[in-house]
Amino acid sequence: MLTGAAAQSADIVVVGLGVGGESVAGQLADAGLDVIGIEAELVGGECPYWGCIPTKMMVRAGNVLAEARRVPRLAGRIEGVVPDWKPVAERIRNEATDSWNDQVAVDRFVGKGGRFLRGRARILDPRRVEVAGVGVIEVRRALVIATGTAAAVPPIQGLADTPYWTNRDAVETEELPTSLIVVGAGAVGCEIGQAYARFGVAVSILEAADRVLPQEEPEAGELLAGVLTSEGIGLRLGAQVTGVQYAGGQFRVNVEGREPIAADRLLVATGRRPRLDSQDWRSLGLSGDPGSLPVDDRLKVIDGVWAVGDITGKGAFTHVATYQADIVVREILDKPGGAADYRALPRVSFTDPEVGSVGLTEAQAREQSITAVTGTSRVPSSARGWLHKAGNEGLIKLVVDDDTGLLVGATSVGPAGGEVLGALAVAVHAQVPVSVLEQMIYAYPTFHRGIQDALRDLRAAQP
Repeated sequence: MLTGAAAQSADIVVVGLGVGGESVAGQLADAGLDVIGIEAELVGGECPYWGCIPTKMMVRAGNVLAEARRVPRLAGRIEGVVPDWKPVAERIRNEATDSWNDQVAVDRFVGKGGRFLRGRARILDPRRVEVAGVGVIEVRRALVIATGTAAAVPPIQGLADTPYWTNRDAVETEELPTSLIVVGAGAVGCEIGQAYARFGVAVSILEAADRVLPQEEPEAGELLAGVLTSEGIGLRLGAQVTGVQYAGGQFRVNVEGREPIAADRLLVATGRRPRLDSQDWRSLGLSGDPGSLPVDDRLKVIDGVWAVGDITGKGAFTHVATYQADIVVREILDKPGGAADYRALPRVSFTDPEVGSVGLTEAQAREQSITAVTGTSRVPSSARGWLHKAGNEGLIKLVVDDDTGLLVGATSVGPAGGEVLGALAVAVHAQVPVSVLEQMIYAYPTFHRGIQDALRDLRAAQP
């Protein structure tokens, strides 16, 4: 760890060592550059400690319970299955997060030749960064900003005065509440809400929009809402939260035009906000209010300054951060390589069923003046209702540019929705004509065969 004069200058200074920043810093140190990596919290960021990894442990545990409950209908009898959060909490603490200790990650970076500094950086200008207790660090070659995002908390009356949870609290807890209200039905709210419900928590999800997963296709939200409701989760859609109170260990949430709702805990899952204050923003010579950093297709903010990850506003996903990190490394090392291309950006909500999407939704395509036509296939069909009870709900929706015959977006919902999405992501990225997809052989009986059924629906709808 750096102290005093040892931290006065470096070829590369990386502010923020989340997934993207850690990747940039590690690769450049490995390449022989003098790199200082600065992190105020944990090296690795949100994903390994509070996001991707621990939440998937929660989801996996909940899915096992759901499968066990299907045994009487599908496979005979099963006795003695009692939900217990303790093994989940222990796995998150011991296997995923090392009790929220990042020493392994720090050692990995230092082992590559990097210099690590724990602290919060203040950007003075594109060539100088200040850290309390260390002083000013001169940037000789490049400054990389990877400060990420934090949970966004809406200005709801009374909320700030209560012990509400964000995703971090929901992941860290060692004891589940009896009841939980979730504000926000995006991926985080639905994943955590469903996992908790499967462990016996009485869960209610409130969403201001008229559907769950409001950024995804309406058909996906409708299907998932049906599953969540069937599992006993209370959904209140189009719900405008007007106030929150906390007394006697209970939250009371007021909803416009509806009865208040009460629970032991309240999880706020209403999105993310960029972690960059107004001083840093102005120090980069940027005007207007702080927000996501404006970057070009090589992730450059201004000369000598690059950004990666959530702070760029290109998608709050680990795979976007690492994709961008590779581009920035090539740019700094002056190596050849393509510019950033987000046409086929994949995203997966790890609910049950999984909701995978790539490219544009139908609404987004029309907003871009694309003549969009769609094809959809669903499982189960009306003739196969038993599939619902087996946990095999799903659908595939294709969004096609009718003028070019190219797939511009797709959604895959099902038990392996994120895996089926792989084929669709390749098709969008490689600009495979729909006519070529129609000539493929699709294995039966697989979920990905739904692509063929969606293509047939697409053709049937055309004159």
